[in-house]
Amino acid sequence: MAEITAATVKELRDRSGAGMMDCKKALTESNGDIEAASDWLRAKGLAAAQKKSSRTAAEGLVGVVVAGTKGVAVEVNSETDFVAKNDQFQEFVRNVAQIALDTQAADAETLANAAYPTGGSVSEKLVANIATIGENQTLRRLAHLSVDQGVVVPYVHNAAAPGLGKIGVLVALEGDAPTDVLEPLGKQIAMHIAAAFPLALAASDIDPALLERERSIAAEKASESGKPAEIVAKMVDGAVAKYAKENALLSQLFVMDNKTPVADVVAKAAKDAGKSITLKGYVRFQLGEGIEKEVSDFAAEVAAAAGV
Repeated sequence: MAEITAATVKELRDRSGAGMMDCKKALTESNGDIEAASDWLRAKGLAAAQKKSSRTAAEGLVGVVVAGTKGVAVEVNSETDFVAKNDQFQEFVRNVAQIALDTQAADAETLANAAYPTGGSVSEKLVANIATIGENQTLRRLAHLSVDQGVVVPYVHNAAAPGLGKIGVLVALEGDAPTDVLEPLGKQIAMHIAAAFPLALAASDIDPALLERERSIAAEKASESGKPAEIVAKMVDGAVAKYAKENALLSQLFVMDNKTPVADVVAKAAKDAGKSITLKGYVRFQLGEGIEKEVSDFAAEVAAAAGV
C-alpha cells in the first residue's frame, strides 16, 4: 500500500472539491494513485464539477509571437518564479519565440540547434543563462499555427511582459474578412480558450482515450441507478456526448455570454461581415501543464539543515 500523505490528500481535495475524508478514502481505495482516486470520486458522485485547470507545477514563461498568417507559442521552464521576472530570461524567451517563428522549427530539439542572434546556438545561449542566472532552465515545447488567408491572433493571460506569461493562446482564423473584423474576433475567442480550456477544436478531435475514461466513469455511475440495461446504455452515451460537447471549442458556450456556441459566434461574425471566416485551429499553452514538481517539506528541510 502506497503511503497516503497529507499533501496528496490536499492535492486531491483541491482538484476534486470533495471532502477531506472522502479524498483519503479514495486514495486508499486507489493505492495512492491520484488519477485513479479522482475517477473513483467522480464515479461515486463525490467530486465537484471537473475543474478546467492544468496541474501547473513548473515555473518559467510561455511566449507567443505572430507575423500575419503565422504564429508560434513556446514554453521555457525554470526552477522558480523569480527567474520568470528576470529581464535576461524574458529577453531569451522573447528571442526564442521569434527564432521559432522565423525558422519554423518543428520541435524543441530543432529550435535548440538554431542560431541565436548574439552568436552561438539557442542551446549554447541557454547554457550561458543557466551559468549567469544560477538556476536550471529548459526549452520544453513549441507549437505553430498558420493560415493561407486570414490571421493568427495571439493572447497572453495576465502577461508578465508583452507576449510573455503563464498562459499563452494562438487562434487561427481563415477567410477573406478584413483584419479589423478578424483580429477582435480572434482576441475574444483566445480569451475564451484561456478561460474554458477546450481539449480539442471539435468533439471528433478529442483523444479517444479521454472519452473511454469518461465512458468508464459514466458506466459505473449509471450501473448504480438500478435502471434497465438499455436505459443505462443511453445514460452512458448521453454522459459521454455531454462531455465531448463541453470540451470541444466549437461547441463550448462562449464565455462572453455563456449561451452561444463558439461555432455560432464565428458564423454570425462571417454573416455580419459578408465574408468567409473559419476557425481553423488554436494553441493553448499553460505553463508547466503535465509536469509534476516535487513537494518539499520546508520545515523538515530547515530542521535537517540545522541538524535537529
